[in-house]
Amino acid sequence: MSGASGGRTAVVAGATSASGLALTRRLLADGLTVVAVGSDATRLEAAFAGLDGVDRQACDLTDGAAVGLLAERVRTDHGGADALFHLVGGWRGGRGITTQSTADYEFLHRSVFVTLFNTSRAFYEQLAGGAGRLAAVTATAVAAPTAANASYAAVKASVDAWLQAVAQGFAKDGTGAAATAVVVKALVDDSMLQQHPERTFPGFTHVDDLARILASLPGAPAGEVNGARIDAVRR
Repeated sequence: MSGASGGRTAVVAGATSASGLALTRRLLADGLTVVAVGSDATRLEAAFAGLDGVDRQACDLTDGAAVGLLAERVRTDHGGADALFHLVGGWRGGRGITTQSTADYEFLHRSVFVTLFNTSRAFYEQLAGGAGRLAAVTATAVAAPTAANASYAAVKASVDAWLQAVAQGFAKDGTGAAATAVVVKALVDDSMLQQHPERTFPGFTHVDDLARILASLPGAPAGEVNGARIDAVRR
């Protein structure tokens, strides 16, 4: 599938995050049109002011109906999505199992999982109609959860499972599409490095490195990346 102008179109959900900004710039440099999706129109305008090739779309990704309308706009305006990069996240933690609050879990579930649940279903047919790519970020906490990050690890595990299920769906349907998880410990950007020069951020993945990995997925064979869990932890 290709955009209405003949080029490729990538949807970046969570586009105003540090990782979303880095990925959008990388995709633009690679010649893709980017549909930058965020919850706040003002932040979207500020984040991408002066950048050509960015279609700014404000959308509440926890609202399934709103996401469905977003997918239809992408189909109408761009001929459909060639890639969906899901970078919507959040973190809440505690000191142990009994300090994991219902409010924190519900926040993580809606922000991290429900948004992926909605976007991947709404864009599934567009991605499956060609060699589409779906990718989301998961965490090392899935394989090594602690009592302090139990809710976060549980929600990220659901992200992992959902991506594996989508990958199986793409394969069963005989498409050239692929769903991929990129595993990080945590993310760091230049602003964090400047604010905390005394810290080394061991194991953290720089958002530019994450962007490079994600941007490589559309050019990778589906058989290599469908259902894959790419380790992006900095060694």
